[in-house]
Amino acid sequence: MYILKCSDGSYYTGSTKDIERRLWEHQHQIGAKYTKSRQPVELIYYEEYDRIDKAYYREKQVQGWRRQKKEALINGCPELLPQLAKKVFRKKG
Repeated sequence: MYILKCSDGSYYTGSTKDIERRLWEHQHQIGAKYTKSRQPVELIYYEEYDRIDKAYYREKQVQGWRRQKKEALINGCPELLPQLAKKVFRKKG
């Protein structure tokens, strides 16, 4: 599972069996449609798994996270993840 930082500052999360090949594909605009128009891209985070289905599951999990939570993961601050996962409910009026 990996996270790329795109030229527009957005993050792209994916998974692959071969990170070097996949990064090359993204950088040469034969990767995902999302990254083609956001060049250059930079690999800023990755996790290794013994099975691709585990990596794919993690990819889908991280894709659902808000930017702040992704940045806590990227910056090596796992202690912040639980509090960033909490939904904030604001009282109206």
